[in-house]
This record gives sequence, C-alpha cells and structure tokens, in this order.
Amino acid sequence: MSDALIQLAQALADGSVKVVDLTHTLDPDFPVIILPPEFGQCARFRMEEISAYDHRGPAWKWHNITMSEHTGTHFDAPNHWISGRDVPLNAVDEIPVDMFVGPVVVIDCSAEATEDEDFTMDPDFIRAWEDQHGRIPEDAWVLMRTDWSKRSGAPYLNMREDGAHSPGPSGDGIRFLVEERNIRGFGTETVGTDAGQGMHLSPPYPAHFTLHGAGKYGLQCLSNLDQLPPTGAVLMAAPLKIKNGTGSPLRVLAMVGKDAT
Repeated sequence: MSDALIQLAQALADGSVKVVDLTHTLDPDFPVIILPPEFGQCARFRMEEISAYDHRGPAWKWHNITMSEHTGTHFDAPNHWISGRDVPLNAVDEIPVDMFVGPVVVIDCSAEATEDEDFTMDPDFIRAWEDQHGRIPEDAWVLMRTDWSKRSGAPYLNMREDGAHSPGPSGDGIRFLVEERNIRGFGTETVGTDAGQGMHLSPPYPAHFTLHGAGKYGLQCLSNLDQLPPTGAVLMAAPLKIKNGTGSPLRVLAMVGKDAT
C-alpha cells in the first residue's frame, strides 16, 4: 500500500478525516420531479417484500425495488439530455470510474435562496465567492448549497400552477462554470440541477443543456451540504453500472478534514 493510502486509512481510523453522507434516504414518500401531464413521469421508489424469514424463504429477508433512474439522490449522465446524446462515453456504464471521485467546492447560496426561492446563481455571484475562497480548480465538482434539503413533502418541490419554484444556476452561471472553469460536474439540493423555473431561461433548462452537451455530470437531491467546507473536501459519487443508463440513484459521500470549516 502506498504511503498516501496508508495515511488516508490512518486519518479515517483516527477521525482526522471524516466521511459525510450527502444522500437522502430512499423511501416511497421522497418527492420526484413532476413534468407536465403530456410527458412521461419519473417513478417514485417502491419496495416489495419477497420474504422475511418465513414460508417464502425461511432463512433470509429481501425485497424487490422499482424506481426511475432519476429518483432520490441521483446522478445525471450526459445522455440524459438531448445535447449530450452524441457525446462519447455518455452513459453511466461507460464513464471512466476515476470521474466518480474528485475534489469538490461548495458555493453557499443559502441566504439568497431563503430570501428568494427563485434565486439563480450568476457569474458575478461565483466570482464574488472566488474572491473569498480562491479560483474554482479545473475538473472539480461544484455544489450549490441552498439548504433546500431541509425541506420535505410539498415544500420541497414547491409546485404552483406555473410549475416548481426553487433555486438553481442562471444560464450564464452554468456556462461560466463549464466554459471558464471546466468543472467536472454540478450538484444541487433540489430535485434537479436547474432552477424550478428553468424552462424560462436561455436555453431552457440551461444546467442540463450545458452540462451534458459538454460531457459533464449532474447530481441532485443532495443533503448535508452545510457540513462541507467551501474547499478542500473530496467527493465520491458512483452510480450503478446500468447498461446505456442515463442516470442512477447513488450514495454520495464526501471526505472532509477534521479542521476544515
């Protein structure tokens, strides 16, 4: 074992590096995105008991589960969006595994999202964050903290007659991250990587369009982002290896130094 791996194992064992779970629990009540009724809909999580140490299987307990690829805390691959349909290695089973582990920065927009549920993070906001915390490193994950994950039930989706109302990046904001900072992927605490009213931005749903057209990845329905420092953490987000999959529920973890704030 290399010295670096030995040091990491020791740091995990003595608590100087802790592991933070950024994942919501999958259960039938967790909200999923709601599209206009003329479109196909994302399926909620369902679990059916097969046996429980009984006549159906005396020594074991297990379940059948069903859900969409995009249910709960989940990963978006490039082929999820039309802009990424021809990108090389665009399905979850084709993405190189080293893409699932990497540095992460957290941009705190929680105060702005509390004041304005339709807040959009633009380049000026990102540059102001960089003035305080340093330039976003190339090939990093960028997570947008809004504390939206503290909501549950109907307030989480925040649906109205004109659709959902929730924060996200502006079109210029996500283009800045992809084109000027060459990020690896972008993550949010909301049900999608776009703002709830993202259909009205240019292009419609700019996070999906821009990220996946550039071969980048998305994470959504994250939690506990308030436990991560602005910089210095390492993210682990490995989707299921689904053939030609457009995404997958997953367990998102972050490694954080004890002294990180």
